[in-house]
Amino acid sequence: MMTLDVAIAGVEDQGCSGRVGERRPRRKETTPMLVREAMTSPVVTIPRTATVRQAIRVLHEHDITALPVVDDSGRLAGIVSEMDLLRGVFEHDPRAFARPLATSSSPAPRLVGDVMTHDVEIARPGTDVAELAETMMKTRIKSVPVLAGSDIVGIVSRRDLIAILARDDARIRDDVLAAIAEYGPDDVRWDVSVRDGIVELRGRADEPGQRIADVLARTVPGVTRVSIRE
Repeated sequence: MMTLDVAIAGVEDQGCSGRVGERRPRRKETTPMLVREAMTSPVVTIPRTATVRQAIRVLHEHDITALPVVDDSGRLAGIVSEMDLLRGVFEHDPRAFARPLATSSSPAPRLVGDVMTHDVEIARPGTDVAELAETMMKTRIKSVPVLAGSDIVGIVSRRDLIAILARDDARIRDDVLAAIAEYGPDDVRWDVSVRDGIVELRGRADEPGQRIADVLARTVPGVTRVSIRE
C-alpha cells in the first residue's frame, strides 16, 4: 500500500473602551498588524509526488482550500488549490464520478506536480496584513504561503482575514486588556479603546513599556493597528 507523507510545518459599531490608565494625549505613530500574527501555523503541506486524489483527501480531512507543495527537500515548489485538483481529476477523466470501480484500462493517476501552480505569491512574517490583503484582492488568490527564509512557516487564507475582521471591538478590547494585565509592566495604567479593530492605548509609560504594550496589543486576533497616546 502506498503511504503519503503529509507534513504539518506551521453592523458598524461605535467602538469600545476600557480603563487601565489615563493622561493628556500625545499620539504616537500607529503600527500595523503583521502576517505572523494572522497566519495559520503550523501549515499542512503535500509532496508534489502525491496523487491528485490523495491531495483532495488531505484538503477534506483538514477542512482547508489549498496546500503548499514541497519538493524532496521540503522546500516550496508550488501551491495546489481545490480548483486545480478538480480540474486535474475531470480533465484527465471526465467520467470520474460515474465510474466508481477502477479497471485495467484506467488512466494512470495524475500527480500534484502536474496540476499545481508553479508561480507562487508568498508573504513574509513581517509583511503588513493590509498590504497582503490588497495583493490577494488584486490577484484574486485565496491562499498565500508564508516563508521565513526558505522555510514554510504558515499560510494566510481569505478565511483567516475574514476571521480577523469578524471579531467585535468589545472582545478585542477585553483580550488586549487581559494581555497587558498579564504580561505588561505592573506600574503602568492603561486606557484601551478599540474601533473597527484599531486599538488606541493611553498610559504613562517609558519607551520600553510602550513597546511592550504595543507588541502585546498586536498579538490579539482582530487588531489591525495600534496607536499610543501619553
